[in-house]
Amino acid sequence: MFEGIEFLNKEFFWLFLLLPLAVVWYFFKRQQQTAELKMSSIKGFKVGNSWLPKLRPLLFVLRLLALSFLIVALARPRTSDETTKTKTTKGIDIVMAIDVSASMLAKDLLPNRLESLKNVAGEFIKGRPNDRIGLVEYAGESYTKTPITSDKSIVLRSLRDIKYNTVIEGGTAIGMGLATSVNRLKDSKAISKIIILLTDGVNNSGFIDPKIASELAVEYGIKVYTIGLGTNGMALSPYSILPNGSFQYRRVKVEIDEELLKEIADVTGGTYFRATDNKKLKEIYDEINKLEKTEIEEIKYTTYDEKYRPLILIALGFLLLEVLLRFTVFRSFV
Repeated sequence: MFEGIEFLNKEFFWLFLLLPLAVVWYFFKRQQQTAELKMSSIKGFKVGNSWLPKLRPLLFVLRLLALSFLIVALARPRTSDETTKTKTTKGIDIVMAIDVSASMLAKDLLPNRLESLKNVAGEFIKGRPNDRIGLVEYAGESYTKTPITSDKSIVLRSLRDIKYNTVIEGGTAIGMGLATSVNRLKDSKAISKIIILLTDGVNNSGFIDPKIASELAVEYGIKVYTIGLGTNGMALSPYSILPNGSFQYRRVKVEIDEELLKEIADVTGGTYFRATDNKKLKEIYDEINKLEKTEIEEIKYTTYDEKYRPLILIALGFLLLEVLLRFTVFRSFV
């Protein structure tokens, strides 16, 4: 009955302790309130049994009900409706630079490095609804797959479309991928700007030195998290393309320029991570998610609906009914 109702002045419920005392008092005084006429004999009188005297305690019951509703009204019952509004006070712009060279089809992560990355990165994007995110692809050259946007459906669709292709020049141009990512963020007005740069190889192509690109990132206040993707040792990697368009695989030594990736991260204030399997890759993105928190301001509005007024009207109704019955049906003459 009182679900969702709070009582502002609960101390008034102690008044209910007076009601049992009132009942005791009523029964002790009832005889004194009843008129008596003693007669030696009732012969000659027509005597009938009336039901009204038996119902007279109803007046007292009505008064008790009126008092009960008044006590509950004094306790001031009310309901509340809480509305919460949130707004981003510190937004983050993120560019994910993804290596799409042929080596990303290696099978040391399942089903391969690129597909594993896409699955984990997709969950990362879904978990950041208040940030703007963009995508950059790079191999021997780089280009923007998706400019930074708050529309996550566009970013996720573009992420699913990323695949190895022979259109983009082969190789691994880390400096180009980083420079393109910086270019996407340099005009951003966000308080925090980060790049997540992932590669599985060494910088072996492109005309921009990774260290120069790192200095550009520092100049524009961009933090870079670098991820080296690949197992330790040998990995089943694509070796040559067969006539049907599929790859021939063989075991190849995994070579990642970790020193370069660490330097890029250190210079820009980021962190370097090494992902040797699917689980570790997910843990890395979870860690970045924790490190880069978007500040959200939560504003709560509470609307109160006072419920005591109907209770007072009910109490007055019982009192009026008691008075009406007392001076009509149960009227008495002294």
